[in-house]
Amino acid sequence: MPPRASTNPRGLLLGLGAFVLVGGSMAGGWWLGQRSRGVESDRSHAAVERQADQLRQKLLDGGASEAEQQRLVQLLLVLNQSEEATALLEQLADQQPRRWQLRLLLAELHRQSNNRAAAERELRQLLNLSPNRIEALQLMALLQLEQGRGGQAQAQLKTLIENGRKPAVQPQVLPLSLLLGDLQQRMGQQAEAAATYTKLAAEFPRDPRPLLALALLRQEQGNSKAAQEALAQARNRQPGNKDTRLDRVAASWGITQLRQGKVESPKEPSPATTPPNSERPAP
Repeated sequence: MPPRASTNPRGLLLGLGAFVLVGGSMAGGWWLGQRSRGVESDRSHAAVERQADQLRQKLLDGGASEAEQQRLVQLLLVLNQSEEATALLEQLADQQPRRWQLRLLLAELHRQSNNRAAAERELRQLLNLSPNRIEALQLMALLQLEQGRGGQAQAQLKTLIENGRKPAVQPQVLPLSLLLGDLQQRMGQQAEAAATYTKLAAEFPRDPRPLLALALLRQEQGNSKAAQEALAQARNRQPGNKDTRLDRVAASWGITQLRQGKVESPKEPSPATTPPNSERPAP
């Protein structure tokens, strides 16, 4: 699911396409879009219940289309009827094996109900078909981290990354390495994360995301000068690009010369150079 726009630097990094471990925020496409759309037009809880009842009856009569079944799952989630939603979603995932987003949502529902074994089983089905599916790897890493298996998650990602570098660096190395770097940060391995981002920046010399990730890391470490330098380097990688998200990060840090590729480091630390609420959300 693309993540919702955010004003803090971490959210902007997500908006640029980097993948980080955010509980319940996988790029599942259908769920993220559908769960946030449509329900806004429902005027009341009662209206949602009426819609759900109508779709249930249509399902029992055998006349519910795939879209209507998906809508019913959405409504059941809004009504916090997760058991019924999970059962229906299992049927949909089996009926539409190519819709990997359905199985991804199913895994997340199992995780939210603390059935981590079932969640991991669903994810392994996805990864057996597509080992580099970043959304599944993201949730798998989160599951493993929550169970104290962060080292295992790192090892799996490193294997995929190394395989993606042979015989030459493949595109999937970028999101995999961004995920690895964020996992390393969450495990307190700041130096390792910095090394991951630095190597990635060299491997993808035209992409600003590794340098943006490095800038966020340096800012979180309290090194504003290094953060601003990395951010300016990220901006230099996309001259003429109309994407303003890097400028928004700069603005949150009080940098006024980023668009010209110049950085004026503050003489004294001040609240203006600290990103508001830039901490990573808890899983």
